[in-house]
Amino acid sequence: MKSKNQKVLLGMSGGVDSSTAAILLKNAGYEVIGATMKLWEDKQCPEVEGACCSFSATYDAKRVCDKLGIPHYTLNCEEEFQKYVIDDFVNCYKNCKTPNPCIECNKYLKFGIFYKKALELGCEYISTGHYAKIEYSEKYNTYVLKKSESNKKDQTYFLYNISKEVLPKMIFPLEGFKTKEEVRKIAEEYELKVAHKKDSQEVCFIPDNNYGNFLTEKAKLNPKQGNIVMKDGTILGKHNGLIFYTVGQRKGLGIAYKEPLYVLKLDGKKNEVIVGEEKELYTNELYANELNFLIDIDLSKKVNIMAKVRYRAKEAKASLELINDNRK
Repeated sequence: MKSKNQKVLLGMSGGVDSSTAAILLKNAGYEVIGATMKLWEDKQCPEVEGACCSFSATYDAKRVCDKLGIPHYTLNCEEEFQKYVIDDFVNCYKNCKTPNPCIECNKYLKFGIFYKKALELGCEYISTGHYAKIEYSEKYNTYVLKKSESNKKDQTYFLYNISKEVLPKMIFPLEGFKTKEEVRKIAEEYELKVAHKKDSQEVCFIPDNNYGNFLTEKAKLNPKQGNIVMKDGTILGKHNGLIFYTVGQRKGLGIAYKEPLYVLKLDGKKNEVIVGEEKELYTNELYANELNFLIDIDLSKKVNIMAKVRYRAKEAKASLELINDNRK
């Protein structure tokens, strides 16, 4: 971690990771201030253990701070969360895309608004319980985001879209831990009640993991029935709305075929779910937008990279080429 005796604002979710991060920062000599962002509240939803936006999460974070003797703030960010995360989530489904709300939350809330709050409080740094690493690179002459020591828990995939300017001001105390058990052991040693608290697994504002219900009941989307078709137009059945499907999906299609079928594409104009065999899912190239380069690289020619399209996927060798044709 960086130099000692400086003030740091630590984002606390009430879980064991951010709680252990508080211990490590304090032991390293930092003046730690804990803060929990109040992002979402639905009184009709029950409290879910591990959910980072619940009342109990804020209570747990405050209780940890009291035990460690550090101050704790609750930051009301519901309006910003609605604008940058929930509205984006809904709009993606409206436009036949599958969103990743954690990436948007990290960009705009946890490393955007949170950083501005840290400056207001006179903090030199911000910190979270993410599994990631920040280092200064002599090669690129700048601070870089690197994978943590934990292959299973590393969260850099969700952090790619944060601002380059914030990198030098970020501390990830869990960067060197290889297993969650190591983290829990420290929390146990300090007799924290969150030491064995369950991890948050689902999208925080959909604690029951029922995306369809959220989009229809909460976001008031009105999905329409349409056809499930092969690439050649052969109709295999009906779907109840494009929002209930995502590219790569195999289960829950409700159709019978001689081979397992997967969702290849969602056609919003025709209101069709296009399906095919597994081999039809694969491609040698993809077009990506909303890129965020944390290092300066020459994009006038192809750049060799490692890439993956899902968090749990294995990295593969690839090449990156910038095109300027305004495609969407």
